[in-house]
Amino acid sequence: MYNFAKKIKNNMATQTQLQIHKAYDHCLRIAHNHYENFPVASFLLPKNLRLPIAVIYAFARTADDFADEGECLPHERLAKLNNFEANLIAMKKATTESNIEQYAENDNLFIALREVIDKHQLPLQLFLDLLTAFKQDITKTRYSNIEEILGYCHYSANPVGRLLLHLTKQTSPQNLAWSDSICSALQLINFLQDIHQDYQENNRIYLPMDEMAHFGVTETHIQQKRSDAAMRLLIKQQLRRAKTMMLAGSPLGNAISGRFGLQLRLMINGGLKILKHLENQENNYFSRPRLEFRDWINIGGYALLKKTIAKNTEN
Repeated sequence: MYNFAKKIKNNMATQTQLQIHKAYDHCLRIAHNHYENFPVASFLLPKNLRLPIAVIYAFARTADDFADEGECLPHERLAKLNNFEANLIAMKKATTESNIEQYAENDNLFIALREVIDKHQLPLQLFLDLLTAFKQDITKTRYSNIEEILGYCHYSANPVGRLLLHLTKQTSPQNLAWSDSICSALQLINFLQDIHQDYQENNRIYLPMDEMAHFGVTETHIQQKRSDAAMRLLIKQQLRRAKTMMLAGSPLGNAISGRFGLQLRLMINGGLKILKHLENQENNYFSRPRLEFRDWINIGGYALLKKTIAKNTEN
């Protein structure tokens, strides 16, 4: 009887592991299908981090699609995200293997996510914060000042950096502060690359309305892609702010050792290089700059030497 029960237990364990492997494969497919937006496929990432990072990305990508993709009405998008959040909380409350199998029998994302959260002791609140940002994308399309925009970054970008630090067990208060500065800067840079696209596709403006008014920039500038003197002054102020924040967080690239530190330095210097290209586009601030091969050589050189492209935009 003991051997029979043991055999059943072993078979159940094997089935659970197969289910988990299947769940990881599902998340990897999502990550690799969108590799241009996330460094999941980077050979620089430590091997033990690739799977958990892919799962985190799959979670964020799925929720982001609820907020932006398809033809759903705003209230339908919010309903999807609220249901997604409820599933996340329910997943965390599942305390046994049998509970999670019953809860997420056909949901590979949450099976993998539960495994990653438990194994690496990741704070659930950081995932909830990401969902807060996706909901805000549906309900808020204008930002009165930079404080409101940075408040959005607190939910949309900073949790990702913090999750990566939790994965590497390097969550000192200083590291977290540096990470927040880098992630918020990267989010601001992303906004500056997609000014017209965000407006045209989703009627969103991620520029401070008070600063737009101060420089005499209206929504017509964005609608008509008008790069005049007023727009130039507004954009230069945004570039200075993003550069200051990026440089403030840049010590993290050297504080983290190994391949992950190198990946961070590449991201920091890559962000600074994009800022330089944005600054140089004085005749068209609505064109998304692309990093060329020679840019990557420059970025890689600085990253390998543990240096930062400090003089990248004007102060």
